[in-house]
Amino acid sequence: MYLSKFTDYSFRSLIYLAENRDKLCTVEELAKKLEISEHHLKKIIHKMAKTDLVISMKGRTGGLKLGLEPSDINLGEVIKITEDNLNIAQCFNKENCCPYVGSGCKIKGIMRSSLDAFINEFSKYTLEDVL
Repeated sequence: MYLSKFTDYSFRSLIYLAENRDKLCTVEELAKKLEISEHHLKKIIHKMAKTDLVISMKGRTGGLKLGLEPSDINLGEVIKITEDNLNIAQCFNKENCCPYVGSGCKIKGIMRSSLDAFINEFSKYTLEDVL
């Protein structure tokens, strides 16, 4: 399983915001400290700000802050929010892509349970656990 840079950068951003809860952070600051493209980071923050993970305040006195306590941010849920495509094989989202799909393919079941185990392992931890 390969996590996208989007998810990796999301984890990094959440860690930074958690470590700096005493102040408002800017996208510029985050990008510089985490060595991430500011353009890419804006997309990440925008997506996380649509959830409870990050609070984004606009304006001159605005900034970013963590939306929940680190103990309330489940890492498995972060993956589900940030990964656009958890389909690890073509047959997860396409019908008739393989002659074995309709005949009870067992590989798809193994892949599904492996993906579930991967997500479940991350779900055992919160942001607080990695600080």
